[in-house]
Amino acid sequence: MILTVTLNAALDLTYRVPVLTPHAAHRVARVTERPGGKGLNVARVLAALGHETVATGFVGGATGEAVRRLLEESAGPLTDALVHVSGSTRRTVTVVEPAGESPDPAATTLRLATEPTRFDEPGPHITPEEWAAFGERYARLLRDARVVALCGSLPPGVPVGAYAHLVRQARAHHVPVLLDTAGEPLRRGIAARPDAVKPNTAELAALTGSTDPLRAAQDARRRGAHVVAASLGPDGMLAVTPEGTWLAAPPRPLYGNPTGAGDSAVAALLAGWLEGRPWPDRLADAVALSAATVRAPAAGEFDAKTYDDLRDRIRVSPL
Repeated sequence: MILTVTLNAALDLTYRVPVLTPHAAHRVARVTERPGGKGLNVARVLAALGHETVATGFVGGATGEAVRRLLEESAGPLTDALVHVSGSTRRTVTVVEPAGESPDPAATTLRLATEPTRFDEPGPHITPEEWAAFGERYARLLRDARVVALCGSLPPGVPVGAYAHLVRQARAHHVPVLLDTAGEPLRRGIAARPDAVKPNTAELAALTGSTDPLRAAQDARRRGAHVVAASLGPDGMLAVTPEGTWLAAPPRPLYGNPTGAGDSAVAALLAGWLEGRPWPDRLADAVALSAATVRAPAAGEFDAKTYDDLRDRIRVSPL
């Protein structure tokens, strides 16, 4: 099975409004409610693709119960192994304006009509006892895991070096581990030598000081990551691996909500890892699934028609 870790889970609310105007009242046209946090998004996509997936992390309070209820309704073989805590799970609110038609039908990159506006609450404070309880569950789950993804931010109370510790545990169990986080948790986690990291360009720049994605990804490998798969937003994805370096790009513009697109890319990379597919194939699948998520109503989901249409049309070029 694939194990995903979401230490700072959330209840994701997506509001769709005709036009977002600062300092004004808005009538919400549509509300979408989903279990959230990067790792839960990854888990839901993997399960929808048919992969046996176990999701662990922290949930608490009435919001946490709503997350668990919605998780039960997810499609596919998804097991809830979340740890209950005394604090309340956070909420995130994403405000999306409707996407228009492409002004340039000949464009060949993924572009969005509008950028969403997002509000993230802080997570619950995790006590030392709750962190220890999670550690015990994580160690048990690693026994049956074939690959593990450590995703997202850390809630208050969790040590900043938590991901580095979890990476080392996975490596001790000979379980490949992918890390998807930012800031100091990424800096410390990458030093523990994860099998892969999946930053975006801003996270890479903050880590390395370089705004050139290729140079920054190479630097991140030198810092400890075996593979760096970097999300380039509209330009696709870059992978720097021991076997080679590739750039994967979508064939045409798509419009919608990009929230969770990077999480779907992580899901595709994990699935390709499990299946032993070569890196160019993994990248093509990651970009197609990421683009299909832009067309879905909420993070953790994807438009199956778009995914099928794009899978064989992603351009993968060696660098």
